[in-house]
Amino acid sequence: MIKKREYQRRRRQIMKTIGEGSIAILSAREEFLRNGDAYYKYRQDSNFYYLTGFDEPEAVLVLCPGSEYGDSILFCREISDDHVMWHGDMSGTDNAVEDYGFDHAFDILQIEKRMPELISGREKLFFMTGTDEFLNQNIHRWIQLIRRRRGEKSTAPTEFVSLAHVIHDMRLYKSPDEIKCIQQSANIASEAHMNMMRLCAPELNETDLHAEYIKTLTRFRSEPSYLPIIGSGTNSCILHYNHNNKNLQNGELVLIDAGAEYDYYASDITRTIPVSGQFNSRQKDLYSVVLSAQEQAIEAVKPGNHWLDPHEAAVEVLVQGLLDLKIMQGSVEQILEEKTYTQYYMHMTGHWLGLDVHDVGDYKVDDLWVELEPGMVMTVEPGLYIGENTSAPAAWKGLGIRIEDDVQVTRDGHHVLSAKAPKKIKEIEQIMRG
Repeated sequence: MIKKREYQRRRRQIMKTIGEGSIAILSAREEFLRNGDAYYKYRQDSNFYYLTGFDEPEAVLVLCPGSEYGDSILFCREISDDHVMWHGDMSGTDNAVEDYGFDHAFDILQIEKRMPELISGREKLFFMTGTDEFLNQNIHRWIQLIRRRRGEKSTAPTEFVSLAHVIHDMRLYKSPDEIKCIQQSANIASEAHMNMMRLCAPELNETDLHAEYIKTLTRFRSEPSYLPIIGSGTNSCILHYNHNNKNLQNGELVLIDAGAEYDYYASDITRTIPVSGQFNSRQKDLYSVVLSAQEQAIEAVKPGNHWLDPHEAAVEVLVQGLLDLKIMQGSVEQILEEKTYTQYYMHMTGHWLGLDVHDVGDYKVDDLWVELEPGMVMTVEPGLYIGENTSAPAAWKGLGIRIEDDVQVTRDGHHVLSAKAPKKIKEIEQIMRG
């Protein structure tokens, strides 16, 4: 888990970046009604959690260097006996200071009184522009209150800056403790994938694998980092398929894209397995192409390379494989130039990974691909999807294969965090045989 001192360090870094004379305001995510009077399980806003470790709603973080109350202030709910009786423990202002390391904490009910006072005299105000309408409206009102004051020398900020880029740039580089959380998340998800491999059989349904996945995560006190994709047969060619309710048929493949979340940090792993427990020759051929593409892409994950390098490495192998298997015709150069391979491979080879499955961080800056650096974590997930509407020979149609791992950029190259999940043909067949 991330320790209190790391959250404090992150807040200090934000304040160092925004500078003296500035203030930063960030609010917790609101609770969302599911239906009737039942709410979805609460999940804190990732940016807010990144700076606080605080997982309750109705909270606002204020970073105001040099204020009389201290540099970091949290507005949160005060402990209510009625709330505790119905919903369980809550932190309250005293525990917020003690447990989370804030300099001061106010009852959220005091925010209207305190916030104009904290903002007044600041030159710049940093907040998440455009993503929190409630806070945006409140900030506008607080600024108007300051400007309308008579007979006082208080001044309102004249510059309003998005806080997103500041936080997102920090989140792109993972600390050792963050890597440990992602590693644990990947370990849990890998165990779930292995259990689904052991269970898989023709007489089952996609939903049986889904249930096994949830069971494993629950046993490890984890939960899904996203709605899993468990697509068998032609469903394996649907990129974001999540009905997960088709009967598993002998001779088909099942593509399983399923991750875990541990202490808010996500893993994202995909494996493709034969329903019968053994790949047939055509499935082996196509699977081997995708696996080779992934291996080449992972080799391209190293400091000094750019974000696009793993993708380009994967695409070249995939195109050559499609030609070798006579699924496509022509030359590698022509297919790459005309991008005709996109009917079989239409997405990028990865994305950033962290507190969010598709984590924050730029991929391009000023039209230049971001250079990979130690501490970054990304997925590597090439695939081939031979859908019914493609121009492939009929014998290949209905085969969808993706192999995805979570990869940390290290000083010397890379480290595959999800390596515990088997992906070689013999490994998968062995574990499925039991």
